[in-house]
Amino acid sequence: MLKNSFSKSEFEAGIDEAGRGSIAGPVTASAVILPKDFNSKYLNDSKKLSEKKRLELKTIIENESIDYAVFFVDSKVIDKINILNSTFKAMHGAINNLKIQPNFISVDGNKFIQYNHIPHECIIKGDGKYQNIAAASILAKTYRDIYMKKIHFKFPEYGWDKNKGYGTKFHMDMIKEYGETKFHRKTFKLKKLQLTIEYK
Repeated sequence: MLKNSFSKSEFEAGIDEAGRGSIAGPVTASAVILPKDFNSKYLNDSKKLSEKKRLELKTIIENESIDYAVFFVDSKVIDKINILNSTFKAMHGAINNLKIQPNFISVDGNKFIQYNHIPHECIIKGDGKYQNIAAASILAKTYRDIYMKKIHFKFPEYGWDKNKGYGTKFHMDMIKEYGETKFHRKTFKLKKLQLTIEYK
């Protein structure tokens, strides 16, 4: 079972993102504050869970967390400020949308820009170590997946209901055939069906 949180702070927010490496759609971040007595043996890195289990846990997290928030940064902004800055923007947006200001922030990964002088810790693979980061991972992933399925109906040829905007061979082939949409990240160049991230 994952540890509840990194610090002993009463309101520690776990932070994670989804969609950073995709070539279409937003980057999505979530912030979650769990009660100190919260424990779930099922919480884990969202990528290791089935879609069904993620949706079950989404409901539990929303009902039992002290507070949670989700924030999207769209492809136009990603193209303007690059994906790394967009990830920070999404994370800060999620924290800012919490009703309760956290007194500590645990971030999945190795990079973060401090928010409002709140102490924080970057934890590599934190979504597999701490429940609050895992919970944020699950919300970021499920909310983004729901969004990608929604815009799939506007552009069904790209298969976003399945690939969620990531650069699968099918997705690349469809871009070659139909071109890019307003949801594609124009600064993510496609070369020989391989994704290369280039920042302007």
